[in-house]
Amino acid sequence: MWRESFELGVGVKDFHPIEEQERFLLEELAPRHVIRVASIDGAIVGFVAATPSSVAQLHVRVGLHRRGIGSQLLEWARGQSSGSLWLYTFACNRVARAFYERHGFRIVARGFEPTWRLEDLRYEWAAGDEAEGGLR
Repeated sequence: MWRESFELGVGVKDFHPIEEQERFLLEELAPRHVIRVASIDGAIVGFVAATPSSVAQLHVRVGLHRRGIGSQLLEWARGQSSGSLWLYTFACNRVARAFYERHGFRIVARGFEPTWRLEDLRYEWAAGDEAEGGLR
């Protein structure tokens, strides 16, 4: 689910072996983040990995976008946050960008991710931004 979501959003094939991705999940992501999983009838349909200050991963199963799954996961991350969140997404991922912007995140920096050789964007959100139209 994670790989398919990533590949659809970014438009590239994930070249990492599945074993490497599993190792990343178990040894890097899980120990440093709280992971919340969304399921329907026992099938995983999305997940978010977050800390009180950031969102490291948020993915929804391909074919289930725009059903509120990602919004619920993001709301959970906001609820356990310290009042603000930052995250990165790739500039080419128009669906993710529109999603985060609809939820009050704004671009604060542009960069380049060397592993994927893609432009990335740093987004930030702070409690109260929505009341001000997403602007601080």
